[in-house]
Amino acid sequence: MNKPHSIGFVSLGCPKALVDSEQILTQLRAEGYEISGSYQDADLVVVNTCGFIDSAVQESLDAIGEALAENGKVIVTGCLGAKGDIVQQTHPKVLAITGPHATNEVLQHVHTHLPKPHDPFVDLVPPQGVKLTPTHYAYLKISEGCNHRCTFCIIPSMRGDLVSRPIHEVLREAENLAKAGVKELLVISQDTSAYGVDVKYKTGFHNGRPVKTRMTELCQALGEMGIWVRLHYVYPYPHVDEVIPLMAEGKILPYLDIPFQHASQKVLKAMKRPANADNVLARIKKWREICPDLTIRSTFIVGFPGETEEDFQELLTFIEEAQLDRVGCFTYSPVEGATANALPDHVPEDVAEDRKARFMEVQARISAERLARKIGRTLPVLIDEVDEEGAIGRSQADAPEIDGLVYLNDPDIQVKVGDIVQVTITHADEHDLWGELA
Repeated sequence: MNKPHSIGFVSLGCPKALVDSEQILTQLRAEGYEISGSYQDADLVVVNTCGFIDSAVQESLDAIGEALAENGKVIVTGCLGAKGDIVQQTHPKVLAITGPHATNEVLQHVHTHLPKPHDPFVDLVPPQGVKLTPTHYAYLKISEGCNHRCTFCIIPSMRGDLVSRPIHEVLREAENLAKAGVKELLVISQDTSAYGVDVKYKTGFHNGRPVKTRMTELCQALGEMGIWVRLHYVYPYPHVDEVIPLMAEGKILPYLDIPFQHASQKVLKAMKRPANADNVLARIKKWREICPDLTIRSTFIVGFPGETEEDFQELLTFIEEAQLDRVGCFTYSPVEGATANALPDHVPEDVAEDRKARFMEVQARISAERLARKIGRTLPVLIDEVDEEGAIGRSQADAPEIDGLVYLNDPDIQVKVGDIVQVTITHADEHDLWGELA
């Protein structure tokens, strides 16, 4: 019997791109292809790219160049593929180029260059598919695309308008992941709050029960699976209020990732973002009254065209009052194709960088103060890593790779990856926690 063809895979970009990669890999394995961990052993390499900001574009182009140099046969997919001819012009020797969310097209290109093996052993593929994350957590993508037209963003031009996945498909995937031992599901999309808008929240069926294609009902169903459920990319629409009681009841994690982006009404209007700082502050206060353990993560952009020192001061006042737990800050990047590039009064780079530093200084203090309050408390912690020094995990307030960690410095600790253990917090800094088994 001939040895099956082997495919190398490079996955760049956000969790949504990672899910695309997982779907392609799952299908390749289902068809009998092997997945190679090195360029040398692969018959062909697929590179899933990111094209969101200039640095990501460069990283993607470099990765394609490296794959061409090391292997020679390369298929490109992902967001960079949707940005016109940039890949073709930079790397004319690639075999094929597709945009994001293009599993079938990628498979067709693979078949063209490496004919599909006969008699695929479908049962070699686990029901949850091939995952690129550790076995104890997984991303659950509920929709593709976005209906917003934020002036700094080009995602709708690459990924299109919102298309929600059928609710029975999402819940079946979640169930398969839970059965496979996944302890934490990270719900992702371009706009999680908008789930179901495109299909008018139509009713689907899961295990014989009717379920609406809507964020609240999705959270209720996921909350019955007995594992951690974490919400990302949540726009603060009014119905977000409906999931806070589910968090207070322990059905889903008390964690909201809401990209506020700014606090100045003028800047938000220029960004085409729906928000009002006073209204947001009032809602945060109400959410915390219902669910005192709620963790709020957000991202902000400073140095947006037209942002004055007064606008920036408004932003600093907002983060002081909002007391957000986890915050990321970016300076405005003029992404090719974004309508914000045409706005007047661009902020000089050095001014934007200075504002970012000042912003992060304020937020570091807020974060340190909020984490210090956890000293003495006992919290559930999901173990991510065990080494000779002890173990490293995350509390319910920490998403993988973007938030903080909980360190258990005990060489004799008896835990394994994927365990959820009770940890008494003994020390904190502005980002991480330290503790010992309760």
